[in-house]
Amino acid sequence: MFIGEEPIHINAEKGSISPLVLMPGDPLRAKYIAENFLSDAKEVCNLRNMLGYTGTYKGIKVSVIGSGMGMPSMGIYSWELFHYFNVKKIIRIGTCGVVDPNVKVPDLILATSSYSETNFAYTFDNFKEHITYPSESLNAKIIEASKELNYKIHIGNITTMDVFGPYIDYDRVLNRIPKELNVIGEEMEAFALFHVANHFNREASCILTAVDSKFSDVVLSGEERERSLNEMITLALESIIK
Repeated sequence: MFIGEEPIHINAEKGSISPLVLMPGDPLRAKYIAENFLSDAKEVCNLRNMLGYTGTYKGIKVSVIGSGMGMPSMGIYSWELFHYFNVKKIIRIGTCGVVDPNVKVPDLILATSSYSETNFAYTFDNFKEHITYPSESLNAKIIEASKELNYKIHIGNITTMDVFGPYIDYDRVLNRIPKELNVIGEEMEAFALFHVANHFNREASCILTAVDSKFSDVVLSGEERERSLNEMITLALESIIK
């Protein structure tokens, strides 16, 4: 396998990215976080408009970089962060659909595993299992921080899909997932992030904001959506600096 000396997709200088990284899917969300949550934030990468920033949070250096949508994109950016920039911890902060009536919009979810039918891991390194796992120690810090912030958070298994759920009859897919997993949310990136992190023996977790539900017609206003996402961002920042 050919691996060049320089990353192909992240045009950041060595040393410009913190070992602690938050990854929203949307690069403009990365810009929003940098401008509203980090001190002295500077843009460190922008190739293909996948924006990344480094600043400080409570005096600790933190980077925030978009992952793009879907497992292939997450696989590229997380791999390069771990391999070329020696990143130690990544927390994905994203949105998800709800597949459990106990989770309401806009509740927070912390993933304890991700189930997927994807071939991503099999292609990556012949991993044939359908479940990948986050860092237990990083998850424990997120749970601790949620208690300190008095944030309600659902803790459970999620599913990562290759196709955007609302565009298909995803009940057909959900019905194939082992019932004992009690999946509570569905999204498109966590399975890949967990697998790549475990390959490098690094830490990764995933916090999600529920933005739609098959059990509800609730539609968030702009203000409600921003507030819920801000809670997720704050929780991730407080957790990654612990």
